[in-house]
Amino acid sequence: MSDPGKTKIVKAVHGLQAEKLDPDFEIQLAEYLNTQYEQKPLIELYARFATGDGDFDGLMRRVIWRAVARRFGHNIRIGNGVGFKHLETFEIGNQVFIGSQSYIQGRFDGTCIIGNHVWIGPQSYFDARDLIIEDYVGWGPGAKVLGSTHSGLPIDLPIIQTDLEIKSVKVGTGADIGMNAVILPGVTIGQGSIVGAGAVVTKDVPPFAIVAGVPAKFLRWREGYEPLESKEYAK
Repeated sequence: MSDPGKTKIVKAVHGLQAEKLDPDFEIQLAEYLNTQYEQKPLIELYARFATGDGDFDGLMRRVIWRAVARRFGHNIRIGNGVGFKHLETFEIGNQVFIGSQSYIQGRFDGTCIIGNHVWIGPQSYFDARDLIIEDYVGWGPGAKVLGSTHSGLPIDLPIIQTDLEIKSVKVGTGADIGMNAVILPGVTIGQGSIVGAGAVVTKDVPPFAIVAGVPAKFLRWREGYEPLESKEYAK
């Protein structure tokens, strides 16, 4: 029986993976599908493989994403039940993991960029109409991005009928987003920062800061980081 008071330290896995190229046949199959099918039939084809756990289902999910996406890197893993909207606007780097039942909602005139070595936990949600996630970001299960809000004006209309304001969200290199955290529209998460589990982030987070709470507040700087000016964020 394990000791409940003992901490076990193990090596990281995803972030330390060596670069690995996809086999030529997989890339060629994606190219073939891209030349033989319009986008709509390819998306319909994806549904056949979306929920399976087998290697072939995973292969076909990658192939179809590569055929449709604006850019698609190597050694990407797409879990079962992962959904999307406007896949053609996605730019995805190498060594990316997208956990089961996550959903990435793009927009026909938008941009969704996911960098290299990003790990996305299961059941995550991204309003990806104007979204940048840089390299080596860890994204906790169930965490969410909201990239838009209704203006609420004029007041005599139901809010859902008022104009939609889309604001860009950016998550900097090496940041870590805790389980079930929520990033609100227009927010930038700084490089190397940590957002606590369940936090609701309403304003920009500076690099190498640790924030938590609802709304998220500055707790401290990460150990080993000494900013020149910290008074502004320590309030």
